[in-house]
Amino acid sequence: MTTSVDVCIGMYGMEGICGGDIGAAIQAVRLAEDCGIDQVSITDHVVMGPNTDKYPYGEFPSPPATPWYEPHTVLSAIAGITQHIRLSAGVMISPLRSAVLFAKQMATLDVISGGRVQIGVGCGWQREEFEASGVDYDNRYQILEDQIRACRALWTEESVSLSLETVTLENIYCHPHPQQARLPVWFGLKPLPKNARRMAELGDGWIPIVQDPAEIARGVDILHRAFADAGRKPEELAVRAMPSVIFTAGGIPDLDATLASAPAYIDAGATCLEFLPLYFAQQSDQLEGVFRAIASVKPS
Repeated sequence: MTTSVDVCIGMYGMEGICGGDIGAAIQAVRLAEDCGIDQVSITDHVVMGPNTDKYPYGEFPSPPATPWYEPHTVLSAIAGITQHIRLSAGVMISPLRSAVLFAKQMATLDVISGGRVQIGVGCGWQREEFEASGVDYDNRYQILEDQIRACRALWTEESVSLSLETVTLENIYCHPHPQQARLPVWFGLKPLPKNARRMAELGDGWIPIVQDPAEIARGVDILHRAFADAGRKPEELAVRAMPSVIFTAGGIPDLDATLASAPAYIDAGATCLEFLPLYFAQQSDQLEGVFRAIASVKPS
């Protein structure tokens, strides 16, 4: 049986390919849609502190003054010029927004896009960003859980009253509701037991930070078991993985070799594969070829 797999492009750094013009990068997403790309994802930082050396996943790829465009704003602009491509983030640090604001932003985006939101959320990693936003960094996982729990209620109920550790609502109305009956939320969290339970109860997908197919497969197994324990079908879990970029002996990113690694990620449980065009295109007139090559990895 053929496995259904979507492909996604990450917008990180794409404005650099387009002469530093974020508007041109947004327009390029329409071309990506025409080339068969299923999803677009944008990376989020509200602000950055100077201590990027504390990034827990290796060397941070950008200096602190790098522009980070606000995801909801950019995705709204993309929604207005596209018809089918799904709108995501990898990941939006949603605890930096209040629960009711995040609920309203995502519901509005889902309505104006015709039900195309598949938002990715996470807890971030830089303490300075939380402190500048007036949010408790040490309690960010609980804030995230309460936020999505509140959003699920605000997206489906006429009025909401609830009392959680970090969110209290009393007879609150939040309309419009999303167009989708269940707006998909994908979590960018490590599949530790508590996180797995959170994702199984509140989520629809996982965005692993790791790029080793074996590690992804282990995480998928943990999450499948968590879904089953929560009374959900394990096959409901969506997984968006980002294959490692493979370089030539001369240190040049090799698109063909990178795309050739796709089956290993699909075998590990990925249902969507994300690639960053910034590695494979130096100028905008190369993007169409890159998009078409990425789209070609989908099983036929």
